[in-house]
Amino acid sequence: MTNADDGSDIGLLAPGWAGSPAASATSDAAYLRALLDAEAALTRAQAALGLAPAEAAAAVDEAADPGVFDLRSLATRARAGGNPVIPLVAELTTAVGEEYGPYVHRGATSQDIMDTATMLVAARTLDLVLADLARTQRALARLAADHRDTAMPGRTLTQHAVPTTFGLKAAGWRSLVLDARDRVSAVRDGLPVQLGGAAGTLAAFSAYGAEDATALPAAYARELDLRAPLLPWHTLRTPITDLAGCLAFAAGSLGKVAVDVLTLSRTEIAEVSEGSGGGSSAMPHKANPVRSTLIAAAARQAPQLAATLYGSLVAEDERPAGAWHAEWEPLRDLLRLVGGAARDAVELTEGLRVHPEAMRQHLDLTHGLIVSERLSAELAPVLGRARAKELLTAIARRTHTEDRTLTELLAEEPELKDVGLDELTDPARYTGSAGALTDRALERH
Repeated sequence: MTNADDGSDIGLLAPGWAGSPAASATSDAAYLRALLDAEAALTRAQAALGLAPAEAAAAVDEAADPGVFDLRSLATRARAGGNPVIPLVAELTTAVGEEYGPYVHRGATSQDIMDTATMLVAARTLDLVLADLARTQRALARLAADHRDTAMPGRTLTQHAVPTTFGLKAAGWRSLVLDARDRVSAVRDGLPVQLGGAAGTLAAFSAYGAEDATALPAAYARELDLRAPLLPWHTLRTPITDLAGCLAFAAGSLGKVAVDVLTLSRTEIAEVSEGSGGGSSAMPHKANPVRSTLIAAAARQAPQLAATLYGSLVAEDERPAGAWHAEWEPLRDLLRLVGGAARDAVELTEGLRVHPEAMRQHLDLTHGLIVSERLSAELAPVLGRARAKELLTAIARRTHTEDRTLTELLAEEPELKDVGLDELTDPARYTGSAGALTDRALERH
């Protein structure tokens, strides 16, 4: 049982990511693991290039056990130097021992380790996000295929426009999710280590005997399965802004699905419903669309967090005072939010229930006026453009005042007795190329 007074951030006020795999991947313990991985990999990389004995690398690997470090103590002592790497290096050096302790953190600066650890945390979290996006797009592909020809009202500016299909809507959702997948995947594959030393010149590594210090970042990257950067990026924050951009886009793409489901699952619409709605503390009858709600909440927070990270591009000198530090919390929040939203999107899309009968009923709410666009085009050659417009305008008013359908009223017009009104006024037969567009969208892998 967690101690309520231990200060742990377990997501009490963040149900969107609480308990998710992303929560574990971005926890303080996960960051400690990544910091230690970064330190151990640096010693291994130097050993691989002959800059440290193999025994030193083995000693650091053995000592880099997260279980022996006190997270609370490290967090408290981080205040003195402004980051947790400084107290961690001191403890790790002691743990390694006198003989090989000097090889801990040798030549590096705190930002090298902190940034590299951040890339590790991001990589591990994005792998989880990508797995969930893959499940979500598969669920949406099934929905699109199953409902390729399920007609429903298209809505523009909140009002009925012309008919569309639920298959096309689901295919559109999937397209956005695939766009997010592509962006997240590209950023994940490009996440780099950070290694530049005190001011980005690699000077200390040369002082410790490296004939070509520029070879060390590549060796370091190989140890961690990250990319080797062209240059140290201490104040060149492209990797951070790339993360910000792909995460904000992913949140928004899932948010689009969520807000559509929220609209379509309203009591008075009820064209879709979540597979297992959430309850209310006051109203026993409710089955709230909780998954959609949490995804929408994440999508609304993500842009502001990303904006903070973009602001950190303006980083002075070779290490900024504040710009770098301002990245840590919003980036972790973004990773958590998107990780939680991706988890919820899987549950939402795999369990989504579609109600075609409600969609069909709603197509008739306007007494047939939802196909007025088609009638304007089809009747113009029969009646003349001006007469067709005049007739449709008059009959549109009558559908409301007389509570009769467009088909009934048009059938009373002698000029239209041979037009085939039943087909022309059937909303399900006016979905344009929705089926073909859905098929095309589903060809994307």
